[in-house]
Amino acid sequence: MAFPGAKAAVEWLVSVAPDPDACRWEWERGPLGVALLPAGRSWDVLILPGELGRATLDVLHLLTGRPGPVLADCDDARVGFFVPPGTASRWLGTGVRGAGRGTWIVVPHPVREADGVRWLVVPDGEGTLTDPVVLELAMHEAVARVLAGEGGADRTP
Repeated sequence: MAFPGAKAAVEWLVSVAPDPDACRWEWERGPLGVALLPAGRSWDVLILPGELGRATLDVLHLLTGRPGPVLADCDDARVGFFVPPGTASRWLGTGVRGAGRGTWIVVPHPVREADGVRWLVVPDGEGTLTDPVVLELAMHEAVARVLAGEGGADRTP
């Protein structure tokens, strides 16, 4: 199930790890197939409630074609959007959590299945992130859709 750029995606993600080899080992041999990576170096993550996050992702696909990386937890209760570093410390939004400098997130391998978290949009390996301004606009539209009962479509990688 590899995709063009899978190796670049791995390298981009492990570039923030204190020990890139340990990160690769966890992905390849660890029982859960995930690694803890520090936010705030190459990216922050804005974490939205599931329904709003899925609806926001739908809007982002319409606006940008392909947003930056997006994670979801195993029951889709939370959706995390990778944004430029420093965004989490400046973000003001009810119900939105930020993972920035000093925090760590659970990250699955870009290609392999993992327990507990999965990619909705896999990193492209080029460092593409979601623009926070575009994300905010998409969130506003998504709220309107959720309130209108349109919700978000299920997207799987």
